[in-house]
Amino acid sequence: MNRTGLIVALAIAAVVGVAFALFPQLDLALSQPFYDYVLLNYHFGWHIAQPVMLARNIGLWISTILIAPFVAALVIKLVFPRRRLLLSGRAIVFLIATMALGPGLLVNVALKDHWGRPRPIDVTQFQGDQHFVPWWDPRGDCPSNCSFVSGDVSGAFWTLAPAALAPPQWRALAYAGALALGAGMALLRMMAGAHFFTDVAFAGLFTFLIVWLVYAVIYRWPSTRLTDAAVERVLERIATPGADFLAGLFGRKTKSPGARPGDDR
Repeated sequence: MNRTGLIVALAIAAVVGVAFALFPQLDLALSQPFYDYVLLNYHFGWHIAQPVMLARNIGLWISTILIAPFVAALVIKLVFPRRRLLLSGRAIVFLIATMALGPGLLVNVALKDHWGRPRPIDVTQFQGDQHFVPWWDPRGDCPSNCSFVSGDVSGAFWTLAPAALAPPQWRALAYAGALALGAGMALLRMMAGAHFFTDVAFAGLFTFLIVWLVYAVIYRWPSTRLTDAAVERVLERIATPGADFLAGLFGRKTKSPGARPGDDR
């Protein structure tokens, strides 16, 4: 998550954005070979191919498996605020924040339901009933859950976040694995006719930029950098009043093992 990575990502975004804005038919050309694959009389036949569906499901589960321990550690801390966090507080904040902001808020809330770009399988050029629009135009016919950008690809590229926390000797390999997962998911979604190239490219780029920014805020920039101890203290302040209240309710309703009838009067 260094400055070089940011420059490379911004350069790719600029090249892809300009090229596909000037020549939007490139998106159609890249989707054409997948449309031409016919299975059981269906164009975009890969979208009903079992190996493709299985590979997609495995890819989706990887992100869930990676973030689950950190969510569990946060829940345990909120329920038992006086216990030490089981995992790094900064890592918990970093991973949950990037997942919420990237695949969650930006992709599935801000874009997919408000950017009306139809999916390849739905455009008239591929026997659909909706008009093709370039990546920059939100005025398409799609009413919801639209093509720009890909939620699955964003979730796959989110694995760059846990990769950034890998030990230094394993970090390059972790980054390579995250990029391979993201690229593989992008190819699967294009094969199925679910997304154009620009949908998957910008899903990965937007997610990377969010991961880069949140990493800088939490780990790099001195003015905003967090510590595990600071995260622990904040969580304790948030959770302790509620935990004490519930403990008090439970205590008043529960008699001690040696209590006799009438002792609670």
